[in-house]
Amino acid sequence: MNGLETRSITLNMLIRINEDGAFSHLLMRETLAKLGHYSQRDKALIKRLTEGTLEQQIQIDYIINQFAKIPVEKMKPLIRNLLRLSVYQIIFMTNIPDRAACDEAVKLAAKRGFSSLKGFINGILRNISRNKENLKLPNEADEPVNYLSVYYSIPVWIIEKWLKEYDYEQTKSICRGLLEVKPVTVRLHNKPSAKQVEDWQNKIKTTGTEVKRHPYLDYAYELNCIENIADLPCFQAGFLTVQDVSSMLVCEAAGIKPEDIVIDVCAAPGGKALHAAERAKKVIARDISETKCNYIRENASRLKQTNLEISVYDASKLDVSLINKADILLADLPCSGLGVIGKKPDIKYKLSPDSISGLCDLQRRILSTIWQYVKPGGILLYSTCTINQDENEKMMAWFVANFPFIYEQLPERLADLTQGKSQNGILQLFPGIHLADGFFICRLKRLKETN
Repeated sequence: MNGLETRSITLNMLIRINEDGAFSHLLMRETLAKLGHYSQRDKALIKRLTEGTLEQQIQIDYIINQFAKIPVEKMKPLIRNLLRLSVYQIIFMTNIPDRAACDEAVKLAAKRGFSSLKGFINGILRNISRNKENLKLPNEADEPVNYLSVYYSIPVWIIEKWLKEYDYEQTKSICRGLLEVKPVTVRLHNKPSAKQVEDWQNKIKTTGTEVKRHPYLDYAYELNCIENIADLPCFQAGFLTVQDVSSMLVCEAAGIKPEDIVIDVCAAPGGKALHAAERAKKVIARDISETKCNYIRENASRLKQTNLEISVYDASKLDVSLINKADILLADLPCSGLGVIGKKPDIKYKLSPDSISGLCDLQRRILSTIWQYVKPGGILLYSTCTINQDENEKMMAWFVANFPFIYEQLPERLADLTQGKSQNGILQLFPGIHLADGFFICRLKRLKETN
């Protein structure tokens, strides 16, 4: 694949994500699947160009606006996304010559019908290239909010929200952590023997992949230098599955026993449900659409996990057949996703204060329904992939004030991660502070009925 074609594919994705609202992780999966005949190197470059441009987009726009007479937001969609892609290469990629980034941008503009703007594009990019060692960003001492927003490419309103909930240094650590390159985290399926693990490690290292056990859990491993995990025989054979360690900690916090019935009301793509199925008698896994349930089925089939009952169901609607059926109820509810911006960078541009308020309303509607599925004395394990207190601590405070549940202490093995909160059953993980996604876990116990 030549450089022009690589950039053309990347530009198409950026336009679909930024202008049409496509979700980056789904579009990336769809696009790379269609490029099966291209080399892993080409696909890796497309992935990096797309995700990197999205990750750094606010800083990139800030830079472009210093050199362009027309503000980025008033440019034609193709032109602004082409400039963003090109500036990302100039500022953040040392292995691509600036000249190549400029020349390919001009060629691509002409190919897409914008020959009249070749001089405009070329002038901006070459000016940025000449001045990239002297670019001006907001001063941290004078403009701390704008500094964090531009330097780490996080919208101002999110920075302001975090600063109300966390101090400046913690907020800065979170921002920094969201930009760190993260390994692929996998969970080994069905507790393989030490010999099986050793053989797997030796085999996977022959592919050039680096393997390292995660310090939090003995069945969690980090993989570096891997292009496509689905190409590994051990993945297709069901030896492992992709799952962040924060998600694995949900089942650790739940304390699932072999005789338990587990209900997972928002289960797709199935990581927690399948993890629970290794430990429980039966798991009832549901989600709101056939597409989402098919993700669970695909993963269950690959892992050969048969004790799952998978069906489409709206979690906000009561299913009377499940009342008092769950020993463990997993409630990983729809949320803002602020803790996984590092993996899904477009989240930060799609969110708004109003959308978060709407998500909180949805969470309350679902919780007002599903609590009835928990047996008296059973466990409700609430989780989100966000670090927003309205969806986390404040949501749980509202819940225990209105329903027959109390906080229950998390298992002792999680005490080192809880930052002193283990007594009230809460674990909040932060990017940049913990070796995991930003994630919230709360363990609640349903009170037994009294006469």
